[in-house]
Amino acid sequence: MTIDTLKRLVTDYDQESPVSYRLNHESNSYHLSTMLGEFIKLRFTGRIFCCACGRKTSKSFNQGYCFPCMRSLPEADMCMLRPETCHFAEGTCRDENWASSHCNTKHTVYLANGSGLKVGITRQDPIKRWIDQGATQGLAAWTVNSRLDSGLVEASLKRHVADKTRWRKMLQSQAEPLDLLAERKKLEYLLPHKVNVQTGSKKIWEIRYPIAKYPDKIKSFNFDKNPDVAGHLQGIKAQYLILDTGVINIKKFRGYEVEIIV
Repeated sequence: MTIDTLKRLVTDYDQESPVSYRLNHESNSYHLSTMLGEFIKLRFTGRIFCCACGRKTSKSFNQGYCFPCMRSLPEADMCMLRPETCHFAEGTCRDENWASSHCNTKHTVYLANGSGLKVGITRQDPIKRWIDQGATQGLAAWTVNSRLDSGLVEASLKRHVADKTRWRKMLQSQAEPLDLLAERKKLEYLLPHKVNVQTGSKKIWEIRYPIAKYPDKIKSFNFDKNPDVAGHLQGIKAQYLILDTGVINIKKFRGYEVEIIV
């Protein structure tokens, strides 16, 4: 048994194999991809720690922050969820140095398929972003010069294309393949003229996940309602553990202290 705070699942990927997942902790690293069929138990101790400052908090905000950090840190600002509302140019950014390295840099606007076609943005490796969302296909469709520009592009496109994954559908089945290059071409007329948009890659990435069995029905575990999560591991997809008793989003409970028994 190990007691530690939950962190997001660590992933490794090459095109020849399904995504490799680790539940990574200071004291132990559990290679979940090799544990399909094994019994796993997570018990929430009742203690939550901020993922940024480490202080104990009675409630988690924005998937891992204490209230003061949620109110003050730039990475917890609302413009992280809605990049088209970036307010750096207005002089009200929480941390201009942070924005210079995170927001005023090139971003990718991508198309992905996890539960159907969706649009999204990322500053980092889009493959990791697609894996976090459970996408089975991904295309780095366009490149822009800033987070604000990526948000303006996404806002224009999401009037016609979903910008969120239907997580229940994503967990219950493999998405039907799409021609993402053809989808990009169909959407090009929607790109905002005031943004400098460059066409991205021609490569469609295909991603597989370690899943022995998809669940027939989705029962979602919530540590805030029940401290015990237990069952036989049937698969991992996105940031979800799929057990024969239900599913749990590890990222949602980042900072929760749990006992881990495998």
